Amino acid sequence: MHPLLDLSARPVIAHRGNSAHCPENTIVSLRSGIELGADAVEFDVRVSADGAVVAFHDPTLERTTNGTGLLVERSLRDLRALDAGYRFTTDGGRTQPWRGRGVGICTLEEVFEAIGDIPFMLELKVADAATEALRLIRRFGAEQRCIVGSFVEQALAPFRAAGIATGAGKADIRRLYLRATLPGGPATTPFRALIIPSWYSNLPLPVLRFASMVRNAGVPTHVWTVDAPQEAQRYWAGGVNGILSNDPAAILAAAGRPVRASAPSPERVSNG
Repeated sequence: MHPLLDLSARPVIAHRGNSAHCPENTIVSLRSGIELGADAVEFDVRVSADGAVVAFHDPTLERTTNGTGLLVERSLRDLRALDAGYRFTTDGGRTQPWRGRGVGICTLEEVFEAIGDIPFMLELKVADAATEALRLIRRFGAEQRCIVGSFVEQALAPFRAAGIATGAGKADIRRLYLRATLPGGPATTPFRALIIPSWYSNLPLPVLRFASMVRNAGVPTHVWTVDAPQEAQRYWAGGVNGILSNDPAAILAAAGRPVRASAPSPERVSNG
């Protein structure tokens, strides 16, 4: 059974890794989420100027690194020279504990090598990442432990054709929203998992209603981004399966599960 498609499971998913405590979408963050005991990790990918697929969320570099401008305009070599922990802070910018600690931007291949055989959610921020992502999923034998998501509709088609589980796209969510006031739910869906926020395009989503609707079609619901334990418990009580959290330790504790490790210390960690 695909671990992220099991309707009886309540997985805790490390959103961009243990990103409340480590620089997001980096190897140190993803490994930390795994070491804590998360059931899966989630991360985003984009494409560099020379075609490398890298783990990164934003189209621009300023929020998380010491770089500026569009990521797509920089080569992989340029990206590797940046400090991916430069802007990380937990105190509103008074300190940057990960600055200068050697945490860098990594390629998708490096992510797969680092996370081993743990289940994962891969968010494609651009359609150009699809071909390489599909190749690497096959190379690492990850077809039955991943879900691929994207709000770029054309990015999902190659994975659906290959029989790899995908999340709902924008059009899928709009269709659910339009029929949410009707009884029941769809008998089938083009997606195999509903991975949604509580708000979308400035509109609140009826998460629990959606979860009930798609469960009729055998589809689990995973919600992001949930860092408050009481919110996670409310979603679980209402039929949601997975919780994507920046703070997976807090959500593991809310589920009554052990936290297997502490967050890594910047002084002792490099992006090796």
